[in-house]
Amino acid sequence: MKIAIYSRYLDTEQRIYFNKLIETLINSNFEIYIYDGNEIFLEEKFLKSPLIKNFMTIENGHKEIEYLISLGGDGTLLDTVTIVKNSNIPIIGINMGRLGFLASFSKNDIDKIIEALQNRTYVVDKRSLLHLDSNHSIFVDNPYALNEFVIHKKDTSSMIKIHTYLNGEFLNTYWADGLIVSTPTGSTGYNLSCNGPIVFPENECFILTPIAPHNLNVRPLIISDKNIISFELEGRSDQFICSLDSRKIIADKTIQLAIKKENFCIKLLRLNENGFLSTLRSKLTWGLDIRN
Repeated sequence: MKIAIYSRYLDTEQRIYFNKLIETLINSNFEIYIYDGNEIFLEEKFLKSPLIKNFMTIENGHKEIEYLISLGGDGTLLDTVTIVKNSNIPIIGINMGRLGFLASFSKNDIDKIIEALQNRTYVVDKRSLLHLDSNHSIFVDNPYALNEFVIHKKDTSSMIKIHTYLNGEFLNTYWADGLIVSTPTGSTGYNLSCNGPIVFPENECFILTPIAPHNLNVRPLIISDKNIISFELEGRSDQFICSLDSRKIIADKTIQLAIKKENFCIKLLRLNENGFLSTLRSKLTWGLDIRN
């Protein structure tokens, strides 16, 4: 069985769990692919192991990889989405931090994960993506996002006007610091911090949430993901920030942008007991009296 591992950064304590994972995988006869650059986290005894190889992308001759482990937080897992692309490889998110809605496994779950992979006693959740089209060449290699697309004013400039259309029909002009278009998966991310609604991942929709809107009667809006959402920008500044998940660029306000549903999904692997409801309860401490 072949498995890939990716991480952004691991501190001294986290490297202990990383090497424990490597040792457990080797003892379970897994063939391991380490993302190029992550070998600096390996203990010396693993550096010459014939079961450990390097990889940069899944496309370059590594489509035989069956799973990809994301070792870190939700940001790290969002990175792996740009690595697996449309390869259909399930992602296993091991959370090394505190709060994480996407990385559902604890760093103490290594033995459970290996057992589930060997016995194939896991659940695969399919998560929809959004796709960005533009009349300029931006995000060419990965024009999609698992969490959200964001238009935001640049630096300390004044608010911007975001003229928004659904399938070519005018919806609204958002006078705001920015606008979030979120997937259901991303509803617990930036969208939630801007008072957007939590949406269950299986719903087929987009969530439009303004960031610090000038008009208080403007509220988040949930629409079908069968719509194409397009934008025209207006403001005192000639530039604004455009982002897909954690990837950002500075764009000119003359750019034309459109969001639609991506034609492929991302697979997230979890255990039977780790459903979205249990994640909400544990991450948001629902049902707990924490006054004392």
